[in-house]
Amino acid sequence: MGFKKIKSYAKINLALNVLGKSSKLHKIESLVAFINIYDLILIKRINKKNHIVKFRGKFSKNINSNNSVTKLLRILDKKKLLQEKFHIEIVKHVPQQSGLGGGSMNAASILNYFIKEKIIFLNKEKIRSIARYLGSDVILGLTNDYQVLTSKNQTKKFKNCKKLYTLVVKPNFGCSTKAIYADVRNYETAKFNTPRKKMFNLNFLKKMSNSLEKIVLIKHPILKKIKIYLTNLYNPEFVRMTGSGSAFIAYYNSKKKCDKALKQFNKDYTKYWCISSKTI
Repeated sequence: MGFKKIKSYAKINLALNVLGKSSKLHKIESLVAFINIYDLILIKRINKKNHIVKFRGKFSKNINSNNSVTKLLRILDKKKLLQEKFHIEIVKHVPQQSGLGGGSMNAASILNYFIKEKIIFLNKEKIRSIARYLGSDVILGLTNDYQVLTSKNQTKKFKNCKKLYTLVVKPNFGCSTKAIYADVRNYETAKFNTPRKKMFNLNFLKKMSNSLEKIVLIKHPILKKIKIYLTNLYNPEFVRMTGSGSAFIAYYNSKKKCDKALKQFNKDYTKYWCISSKTI
């Protein structure tokens, strides 16, 4: 039997607010979209005693054995939900520690595949429970729609929102999500508890922010220079960090502008990863 192919798209936070902390976890809200950059997941059933999970590709280095995919398989086995074993290979095109949710989206994509193919049977509450165990943003990867994540950890999906062209820039270092959140001292007031489609309009997005950005810019001053550079690069609509960084994204209305920006950035910053894409 051959491998089935799954696209695991990169997640972006168009806006993100940290609202407080309960026990060990921070409470957040976010406006979320996906862009046309993805890890390719190859999966097939095998007649073996154990699952096989392999990572390859440009951004596969240093992924340890306790990754999001092996965690997913472990919990599904523990709950006796999987009746067979799987060989899974993930070709990593989404950089680690970038704020693009690569690992979480891998787990979400595989969980979604198991559900859609009727390999496992779960009600909505059990799906949410498994997703929460794997990571706070895993639930977002079960669909590629635009989504509002509220302070109550509820998601509201929206279709046919305005598409934006994105110039994604990641420097030659990553940001640890745990380390960035550990430095949060100030909390925002909730703004997304009544989700509306208009929250994805440009005028609304321009007024929003990522409250983790200030922390990352203090830790990594070079990123402040990058943000200023991007802000002046072919007049983007806005520039914002995604997740806990280290990737910054310049958002454009025009593919032509975005492609020109990519060409110029690659000329001026040869050691940084940079790619143009579009929200999906």
